[in-house]
Amino acid sequence: MSEQVRFGVQGMTCAACVGRVERTLRKQPGVDSATVNLATEQAVVTFDPAVANVVALKAAVHDAGYDAVDLDDGARNGDAREGEQAELKRLVGLSALCTVPLVAIAMGPMLWPALGGAMTALLPEKAWHWLELLLATPVQFYAGRRFYRHGWAEIRHLNPGMSTLVMMGSSAAYFYSVLAILVPGLFPAGTANLYFEASATIITLILAGKYLEAQAKGRTSAAIRKLMELQPGSASVERDGTFVDVAIGDVVPNDRIRVRPGERIPVDGTVQDGSSYVDVSMVTGEPIPVEVTSGSEVVGGTINKNGTFTFRATRVGADTVLARIINMVEEAQAGKPPIQQLADRIAGVFVPAVIAVAAITFAIWSWLGPAPSLNYAFVAAVSVLVIACPCAMGLATPTAIMVGTGKGAEMGTLFRQGTALETLARVDTVALDKTGTLTRGEPELTDLHVEGIDEDTALALIAAAEDNSEHPVARALVAAASARGLELADSSAFNAVPGFGLSAAVGGHNVEVGAARYNTDACADRARQLATEGKTPLYAAIDGRAVAMLAVADPLKDGSRAAIDALHALGLRVAVVTGDNERTARAIARQVGIDTVLAEVLPEEKAGEVKRLQSDDRRVAFVGDGINDAPALAQSDVGVAIGTGTDIAIEAGDVILMSGDLRGIVNAIALSRRTLRTIRNNFIWAYAYNVALIPVAAGALYPFIGVLLSPMLAAAAMSVSSVFVVTNSLRLRGFEPELPATKN
Repeated sequence: MSEQVRFGVQGMTCAACVGRVERTLRKQPGVDSATVNLATEQAVVTFDPAVANVVALKAAVHDAGYDAVDLDDGARNGDAREGEQAELKRLVGLSALCTVPLVAIAMGPMLWPALGGAMTALLPEKAWHWLELLLATPVQFYAGRRFYRHGWAEIRHLNPGMSTLVMMGSSAAYFYSVLAILVPGLFPAGTANLYFEASATIITLILAGKYLEAQAKGRTSAAIRKLMELQPGSASVERDGTFVDVAIGDVVPNDRIRVRPGERIPVDGTVQDGSSYVDVSMVTGEPIPVEVTSGSEVVGGTINKNGTFTFRATRVGADTVLARIINMVEEAQAGKPPIQQLADRIAGVFVPAVIAVAAITFAIWSWLGPAPSLNYAFVAAVSVLVIACPCAMGLATPTAIMVGTGKGAEMGTLFRQGTALETLARVDTVALDKTGTLTRGEPELTDLHVEGIDEDTALALIAAAEDNSEHPVARALVAAASARGLELADSSAFNAVPGFGLSAAVGGHNVEVGAARYNTDACADRARQLATEGKTPLYAAIDGRAVAMLAVADPLKDGSRAAIDALHALGLRVAVVTGDNERTARAIARQVGIDTVLAEVLPEEKAGEVKRLQSDDRRVAFVGDGINDAPALAQSDVGVAIGTGTDIAIEAGDVILMSGDLRGIVNAIALSRRTLRTIRNNFIWAYAYNVALIPVAAGALYPFIGVLLSPMLAAAAMSVSSVFVVTNSLRLRGFEPELPATKN
């Protein structure tokens, strides 16, 4: 019987690294499958325990040049990622500090001849050459040491990647320059030039790209940590007839637990004594707390709003609903997103092809080139490596993502992971949570019909009676009266009857609210219509006479209808996935024109519904704001969290709509599509440039017009390619949102 293990893999820098680790693991005896995720830095391996074991798998990863670590300490792993970002930032700063003056020394005299004269007057030319060497060396061997470490590992395993090309290209330029200083007589006349600025620029630009990529990965473990924090560290458990605080790990099934107002329920269980209202929004996503009495089920992590009760523990530890949600988020995040696959495949062929071309170039020039053929061969081979150095390729994605995410921030849309820009552009289905996403997330008074009494008078009396209750519906009625500027009289003789409503004496009148027996024939048709619209009808009587029918509902957010229409205009299918009842969900769907309704979906089922949508060969973006949405946000191809929702949903999401306006998803998709087009154009330019100029660098024009591209011109051409890519990415700053979004 197969087993599955998940562990961290540190030291990966690109898709080539991912492929190398996957191939290494799949070659191990007894391994059925292996998937490595660069964003989460995790490997998931399915293996036969009779043949393979975890120790051997981790050893294989280590032999491949990477570190395999346990995932039992999320904080430690998070610190390691933050440390990696800090290290990259420091190295980029050091590289830039050395590279900027180096480029000025090397290129300044070519651009401004007068500057060259001033420099020669200050120091002899040889001194400037040694200064270039002094500036380039720490960049090459300190800031760029990671490329040597990974590059040698790639060569050792006969699987060259981007690190190999960066190492070879920068090293060729650096050591060529060192030889030009020490033994210039080895080179043909006019070719003993220095290219230290090229080697330093290569390393600095690639490190900058790596830093941007590291920032774009996002803190995926933060969502797990926040979910874990929802469970209290202790519980008030009955021991020998007395309630005492015990560690949550010591709670066992059938323990009797007491929960006071404002406390989180520690584990799942069944209420035995007492009653209260419990905020279960972390599980259901619905805003209205539910009443719990004897026999009611309660879920660990939910919040007791008022009242004290005791319950019997039924599920603890890994069996609780919260623990299962955490597990689902972990599993979904460990999956490998289908991004940049085409670019990865091209890169896998391109790198070894460039090395082969450089070697062939050296061999041909050594055999057929004019005297001194060895020097010509070296110049041509170096030119190939320098011009083919993947600066433009390395910058193609991170620069577009940097500008795209910056533009998104201006629009109130945050991309937690840079890859989300690319993934969101490919979605063809948008699945939405209802409460807090399509709707505002809190009940409001939507309808008020009165008979034989003034509206304001009726609402003032009703709100005064409801002012004694903490129920969210009561607060909605009080808020409606306050919005009209009505003054509420004092009430007395308040009596709440669960399931029936309440009564109170207000200003000499007996006010009763909620009792269905006050539903008159005249209101029956209207009540049915309200129910069809997904609203909750209420009835009120004053002094025993039915006088009013009210309706409370969670209203649509401003812009929801416009957002759905715009999503359809983009060719997207729209679905709603909610734990609410079928009637309410369909009523909301009719109002906004949603295509598919998936209602009465339990929290642990939401991710399954997303997976089912994906099984139809669809790429799904899920939009939600609740804790119960976290598994679905992680399971989807790209998770979009409403910024006004819970922190956990925000942490689990790849994209965050800070304004809470659903129109932001339209703008986010439009921006991501524009960004993906930019990335594709960048890659086309980068690869086309290499295809066109590698033959020139190899000397293809020399037999015809006697021109051999020098490494300096190769470095200049490489720089032009990089500048083009960056400039093309900067055009994203002119992006205009499809729809105006407003903050609610």
